[in-house]
Amino acid sequence: MDEIINQRRQIDEIDEEIMRLLGERVRICRSIGLLKRRRGFQIEDVQREKEVLAHVKEKAERFELNPELTERIYRLIIELCRVVQHVDE
Repeated sequence: MDEIINQRRQIDEIDEEIMRLLGERVRICRSIGLLKRRRGFQIEDVQREKEVLAHVKEKAERFELNPELTERIYRLIIELCRVVQHVDE
């Protein structure tokens, strides 16, 4: 049981790091949104989103993750960032 508890603690630490990095990503996206508005660009950049998703699917395979599920997760992350960029309008 101790081994399970230890591994769960490791998962908790990893989850915290994931959240920290997600927060950092959102802050950067917010900054990009401000720059886009100042320059008169659209918030949505479909081409960039396609590039990110293709890159993520490729990386998923290298890390032995399911590419389709990883893509779904990243679609949600992209949506989160898009919402943050629109909220600041």
